[in-house]
Amino acid sequence: MNKFLYSCLVLLSLCVTSFGQTCKTQTFTSNQVFTNCSDLSVLNSYLHWTYNQSAGTVDIAFRNTQTSTSRWTAWAINPNGPQMVGSQSLVALQNSSGQIHVYTTSLDSTSPSMDETDLSFPVSNLKGTFANSEMTIYATLHLPSNLLSTSQVWQEGPVSNGKPAAHATTGANGNSVGSIDFRSGASTSGGSKTTSKQKRKNTHGVISAVSWGILMPMGVIIARYMKVFKAANPAWFYLHIVCQSSAYVIGVAGWGLGLKLGKDSVGIEYTKHRSIGITLFVFGTLQVFALLLRPKPDHKYRLYWNIYHHALGYTTVILAIVNIFEGFNILSPDDKWKRAYVGILITLGVIAAVLEAVTWVIVIKRKKADSAKYDNGVNGANGVNGYGDRTHA
Repeated sequence: MNKFLYSCLVLLSLCVTSFGQTCKTQTFTSNQVFTNCSDLSVLNSYLHWTYNQSAGTVDIAFRNTQTSTSRWTAWAINPNGPQMVGSQSLVALQNSSGQIHVYTTSLDSTSPSMDETDLSFPVSNLKGTFANSEMTIYATLHLPSNLLSTSQVWQEGPVSNGKPAAHATTGANGNSVGSIDFRSGASTSGGSKTTSKQKRKNTHGVISAVSWGILMPMGVIIARYMKVFKAANPAWFYLHIVCQSSAYVIGVAGWGLGLKLGKDSVGIEYTKHRSIGITLFVFGTLQVFALLLRPKPDHKYRLYWNIYHHALGYTTVILAIVNIFEGFNILSPDDKWKRAYVGILITLGVIAAVLEAVTWVIVIKRKKADSAKYDNGVNGANGVNGYGDRTHA
């Protein structure tokens, strides 16, 4: 009985919510009717859709109210999460001839060109209307099964010289993201929910930054500067090994997660970020083999091994830092995260600069001391003016 009452209450609440939706009262040209609709939380926007399982298509109508012909409107799905970068977008604006122009564009950066491009999936029946201060975009999306439940993004902004200009990034414009499940009819909006894919992306970013971008440079600093201090020998070597081995193991885990994210993001490719990531994995693996094949200090090939090991190590650190900033551009996190990482790099740089100066002082002093010992040794062996200590008759 209690379960029955609970079910009735849930059903009643869903009905009240449904009848309270503004989208339920909206109508369209040609008396088109959609199965589902959702009142999006910000920017006076509404999404209507019908999922056709047999055809594998979704008919959608996105409506932005209380707007004007001097502004553009866009709606998108994003397999990479509730964010702008990676969005597969439908854009509508009034062109110079007074017609509503609707086109597709894929957003690959935080400052996209908004030029017309193909999406990662086919789109048909694309059109738009403007009436009564309402811009409406119509389209049929031919979606693969992995995009039937994904993130959605919508936006609006001013038109400049016939093209979409930059929109605001705070307030309602900063919260115009959510999720959509075209099969079940579930929809969320408001930007407060982090999807599981976004969590994996964040995890990938943190792991990669800590391993390749922090531990790896720390290991290089340890190897370059600690070995100068006699008291640190051989502790510096083991610290270097632990630091670099940890960085490699953690980094490979992050690299593997990145490959999985790439596989799950159909049609979205970050070629530069991916290529550098693969290169880092190769270089890191070569460094592991280099450790296993390290010649003894007095071996005739030790000099060549040192050149190879140092060159590959410094190159790996540089590429890692470059790729971390590529990751920042892709994830578009709050500025505080990028500032924090820049602060860590500056701190490591200052430490390295101070140690560089200190080690040069130590090396120069040692060379002078060794030179003085050598001179004293020569003079002691040969005597004054090189004649040695002779006994004269």
